Amino acid sequence: MKHNILTVAVLTGTIALAGCKTSAPEELPPQQATVVPTETPAPTTSQTASGPGTQQHFVAAVNGQNVVYFDTDRYNIDSADAAALQTQAQYLMQYPNVTVTVEGHADERGTRDYNLALGERRANAAKNYLVGLGVPANRIATVSYGKERPVALGSDASAWAQNRRAVTVVIR
Repeated sequence: MKHNILTVAVLTGTIALAGCKTSAPEELPPQQATVVPTETPAPTTSQTASGPGTQQHFVAAVNGQNVVYFDTDRYNIDSADAAALQTQAQYLMQYPNVTVTVEGHADERGTRDYNLALGERRANAAKNYLVGLGVPANRIATVSYGKERPVALGSDASAWAQNRRAVTVVIR
């Protein structure tokens, strides 16, 4: 009985499909035009990546003071850091459309979690200093990379000192 019902269902479906029109339509849609890619012109000097609002312009304008350094296990802003951050704040006040991210870093010593937390405190210390100088907080994001992105490889005092830092990076 089940076999008979199944056979009837298949035959009914086949007959229904046989009645479908199989000829081509009278009118076809228009063919798409062939697009030939054109070369992008080379940027002019006004379009290069060194104008206001770029990382290159920022670093040049702050005389390379886009990085502040910290002592071991510290995140306080000392006088050298304050001078660098004041220079950064002046730039950011001059270019109000520029937003930045302050990246917090640590040296290789300590656990991953400890260094991520320390990098966050360093980034926030730099951000809070900039905000205290009048830069709107909504223009400054922070991120911690802990010990994951060292600038200097090595397991000595010189490498560690270079890696304990907060770096200000233009994002737009």
